Amino acid sequence: MLYLFKKLLMVTLVLVILSELAVLSLKFIDPPMWMWRIARSINPPESYPTAVLYQWHNLEQIAPSMQLAVIASEDQRFPHHHGIDWTELQNAILARQSGGQLRGASTITQQTAKNLYLWPSNSFVRKLVEAYFALLLELNLDKTRILEIYLNIIEFGPGIYGVEAASQHYFKRSASNLSQAQSAALASILPSPYRYSVLQPSTHLKNRRVWIQRQMRQLGSQHWAVQ
Repeated sequence: MLYLFKKLLMVTLVLVILSELAVLSLKFIDPPMWMWRIARSINPPESYPTAVLYQWHNLEQIAPSMQLAVIASEDQRFPHHHGIDWTELQNAILARQSGGQLRGASTITQQTAKNLYLWPSNSFVRKLVEAYFALLLELNLDKTRILEIYLNIIEFGPGIYGVEAASQHYFKRSASNLSQAQSAALASILPSPYRYSVLQPSTHLKNRRVWIQRQMRQLGSQHWAVQ
């Protein structure tokens, strides 16, 4: 029993060290590939293209309105939490217990962790690993770096990775020149980029864009913007 315990402890220690190195390296290296993109290429959805669109842009090359739009739509307490938004998680649980729909409470940091290191799944184990990596990201990287990685690896449609590729694809312009309305349009599809259309928005999506722009005005540009 003691032998097995020592082996388990050693394996755990190795995994912790490897995961720490994987996250710490992001301080200095832009991720050339990530697990979500690899999973898509191995088991592509029906609408997945043969060639993906992707181009890295540093955060200062991304319009402040786009930075604010994803915070307004996805994670308004992003500047203040430490990877997991316990308030939003509690609200989601209470809403579910009250008979409401089950809604997501993943932070931008958790979404970044999921895309970088994990696989498409809704299992409890994956959620635990996601939370672990989210805490590691917050311990090792500052908020600007986390947001920069997020905006460069998130999928904005089948095979469209990152805000620069999305901006060029949908609006024929660089992410540095996105307007507030265009930023809100891109942010509005993030809950389901395979179901929602930037160029042919449903009534629901149009209403969501209006809501995002209203949230952006309420948060204010001083809330988040890298100049």
